[in-house]
Amino acid sequence: MNNFQWLWQYLKSYKVRMVVALIFVVVNSLLIIINPIITGELVDKVIDKGQIDLLVPYLLIMIGVQFFRTVIRYIYQIMFERVSQNVLFAIREDLYKKLQELDFDFFNHTRVGDIMARMTGDTDAIRHFVSWVSYNGIESMLWFITAIVMMGLINFKLMLLLVIITPVIYILTMKMSHAAHPVFFEIRESFSRLNSMVEENIGGNRVVKAFVREDYEIEKFTSFNEDYKKRNMDSAKVSGKFLPWLDLLAGSLTLTTILVGGIFVVNGTMTLGELIMFNSFLWMLNQPMRMSGWLINDVQRFFASCVKIRQMLGTKANIPVESKGESTKIKGFVEFDNVSFHFSDDPETDVLSNVSFKIEPGQTIGILGETGSGKTTLVNLVARFYDPTEGRVLLDGRDAKDYPVRQLRENISMVMQDVFLFSNTIEENISFGNPYMEPEYVQRVAAVADAHNFISTMPQGYETVVGERGVGLSGGQKQRISLARALAKDPSILILDDTTSAVDMETESKIQKELAELTGEKTTFIIAHRISSVRDADLILMMEKGYVIEQGSHEELISKKGFYYDVYQKQLGLTNGEVG
Repeated sequence: MNNFQWLWQYLKSYKVRMVVALIFVVVNSLLIIINPIITGELVDKVIDKGQIDLLVPYLLIMIGVQFFRTVIRYIYQIMFERVSQNVLFAIREDLYKKLQELDFDFFNHTRVGDIMARMTGDTDAIRHFVSWVSYNGIESMLWFITAIVMMGLINFKLMLLLVIITPVIYILTMKMSHAAHPVFFEIRESFSRLNSMVEENIGGNRVVKAFVREDYEIEKFTSFNEDYKKRNMDSAKVSGKFLPWLDLLAGSLTLTTILVGGIFVVNGTMTLGELIMFNSFLWMLNQPMRMSGWLINDVQRFFASCVKIRQMLGTKANIPVESKGESTKIKGFVEFDNVSFHFSDDPETDVLSNVSFKIEPGQTIGILGETGSGKTTLVNLVARFYDPTEGRVLLDGRDAKDYPVRQLRENISMVMQDVFLFSNTIEENISFGNPYMEPEYVQRVAAVADAHNFISTMPQGYETVVGERGVGLSGGQKQRISLARALAKDPSILILDDTTSAVDMETESKIQKELAELTGEKTTFIIAHRISSVRDADLILMMEKGYVIEQGSHEELISKKGFYYDVYQKQLGLTNGEVG
């Protein structure tokens, strides 16, 4: 499927409107021959032969035709613009839907700026093609053909002389097209990189200011901006190389017409009115030639944008998300059966290796380990953000791969390590997973997460709008709102990834007590760095470099006097004799 066939999928819903608009384009292009003909008649009959009585009728016809052409041109321009806006809406809608379908692996390898460039600049290039390039290209072809025919009827020899020049123009046009294609593709790539850099800087502006790296970031931006300017200058060089020659050749048509046509008038093979009529048609030959360069640039921009957009729309998720169906409640039995995992771009490095454990519904599992030991990856497999490369993850005795993804995740709530809050009210953030919950329930889960008190003191309470990504809230406040959001969903499996790292020990103890009462029937995964967060868990996994090096209850692991025992000593400042 080429780019035009792909675009037609979006245009075919508006084919009646497009056909009507194209008919108007044809009518407008054909009506354009009337005024040059009348102009020639005015010269030959009114001025030369003195038939004054024809002056007013001829003028009225010219004014009427021009008015009618202006009206229908306005109508089809509006029709093309409306269709283009609808196509733009549909493509952006499909792109956004595709983003919701794609999995973690795609976002791990795709720059945010690249996605934004496709959603904005690339889609607008397609809109421009539909709204302007399409009918201008058709108009130009019709004008060119009509001009050739009419000029041939007026004076075939003079027309033939002008047509001889056109193959040269065609060759230059094709060369310009081939030269422009890679340049416009590079422009889109450079624009994506620039977008990514700016998005990253805005998101990390506090870090930039904290480390006084404004000058460095300005230099980095200048580098990306310079690259983008260079790519556009390359495009300008292509235009500068070919457009002057195209304009020169187009201009030579006028010179040839006046020179040779003047000789024909003097020799009596043409009337003055015919020469003026011929010259009036000349711009219909000139204009398409002059516009060909600009149209080619826009077409190449359209092709480059189509490649980027179609590439994204054609991306397949490794774990496809199906349409929403009936939900089945999962009890919460979780088993890892000799599970190993590596990322697709680094198959030689196992992030998890031969992990096996079982946990019953209602039990709590604690996961400890150094940064990079595979803790977060392990719980991501439970929610099926990734699939294991070896082994099986079983939920209620059934392979997680056999569950529809939506059904599976509706039974799981996760408080992620990187806390994200939407720029919305606190109540909307907490009820994100269940937008129909009662305000009383929102306040209840907020109280469990120890968030109710500080929310109540805010200017609009639960209706307070938090800034983008939770700007304006402390790390601990964001974590507690995020925890309330997870609890509000009332899941069978609750995953807490370092949820209380930003709160003090007293607050953590209070939250754990409230959680114990609320999560009695839920299977709970707790990732933590502090043993105090997991010591009451039914099963504790001690991880190192992707392996589970120890597992058991707190008492069992202490009695083994292994790695867990050493960490426990260090965190509590105990000696061997004091550990019990």
